[in-house]
Amino acid sequence: MTIDGPILFVNAHYYPDIAATAHHLTDLAEYLVAAGHPVEICTSRGKYVAGRVQAAESESRNGVRIARVRSTSRGRGTIVGRLADYASFHMQALRATLSSRKYRGIVFLTTPPLLSFVGWLGHVLRGRRYAIWSMDLHPEAEVAAGMLERNSVLGRFLFWANGCGYRGADFVIALGPYMRERILASGARVSPARIEIVPVWVDGNEITPTPRAGNPLVGELGLEGKFVVAYIGNAGLAHDFDSLLAAMKALKDDARIYFLFIGSGPQRARIEKYAADNAIRNFSYRDYYPRERINSVYGLADVHVVTLGAPFVGIAIPTKAYVSMATARPVLFVGPERSETANAIRDAEGGAVVDPAVPGAADRIATLLRSWSDDPAEMERIGAHGRAHVLENFDRDANCRAIEEIIDGHWSRA
Repeated sequence: MTIDGPILFVNAHYYPDIAATAHHLTDLAEYLVAAGHPVEICTSRGKYVAGRVQAAESESRNGVRIARVRSTSRGRGTIVGRLADYASFHMQALRATLSSRKYRGIVFLTTPPLLSFVGWLGHVLRGRRYAIWSMDLHPEAEVAAGMLERNSVLGRFLFWANGCGYRGADFVIALGPYMRERILASGARVSPARIEIVPVWVDGNEITPTPRAGNPLVGELGLEGKFVVAYIGNAGLAHDFDSLLAAMKALKDDARIYFLFIGSGPQRARIEKYAADNAIRNFSYRDYYPRERINSVYGLADVHVVTLGAPFVGIAIPTKAYVSMATARPVLFVGPERSETANAIRDAEGGAVVDPAVPGAADRIATLLRSWSDDPAEMERIGAHGRAHVLENFDRDANCRAIEEIIDGHWSRA
């Protein structure tokens, strides 16, 4: 069946917001436009953290038509604020879905949760064709975080609504095999044939190895002569910091090693408190930087740290692991041995995996960091392996092309 009209993507975040989903959706939308597909975006004016993005309500950027709808923007600081943001954007997304505009199809991402249900409502009420680009899984994430009981009244309702959305979609794009298995085991009764796997990606031209010597942020942050171990991005409920914090405590008197956190998130206050309570002075926490400075920010690190809690395998996939490897720096993954991220790092020989479930994780982290700080040649070798693997297997254009082929396969162009 051929379908006229543009492809509409719905997600709360888009350029110039700093959320990872904003980056990937911007990349894909602009790739599709360059390939001859008309694309429209329904997104929020609210920022990932809080406040309003500094961008027009309606504009065309690099050929992509963007509508930034009115919704609350209280940010991620409180559950009440986050729920208000979710609800207000859901209403605007439903309004766009039910409009008289003719679309070739609508692709819903997963920020905020349960956008899939909006897609299902649009299909039931107006016959809209839709798909899901599953960046993470909800309400599985809330159950894994202990915020929701699956068998409670609310839990049953949310799983039912989410199941309707996934079951009614023409196709679902998962980020990896563990996520695909989670979707199949969720009870949504999605046909395996309709779940496609396309991993997240890195633009090797945008993310490049940046020598520390030429990085203006090194002097700005006072990091000259330091071996910088960096965690960059959201410190969310899906991330496990216990072993890393214990390793920081063990290394607090090592004048060479410095722990740098950049970003924010629900666990930021806890991390800062732990450092203060344990007199960890080789540590600082900085706010997010804009995407335009991403090379300088990631180039601060000698080692990048990525974490994931065991209950979140297949629910969330830390995209920062791939960006980090593209900078040609070793990546330390503190998380389950069986996960998309662990597999990628092992396949790349681009770092190390420390599973907190195995006793002695903090000691292993501390020993590894000391060893790396003493061996620049080994660091360079590992970093080169990681970048080469990422550019070959997680390339932006190749993965955008894969999604384009999936869309064309399900929604033929007139």
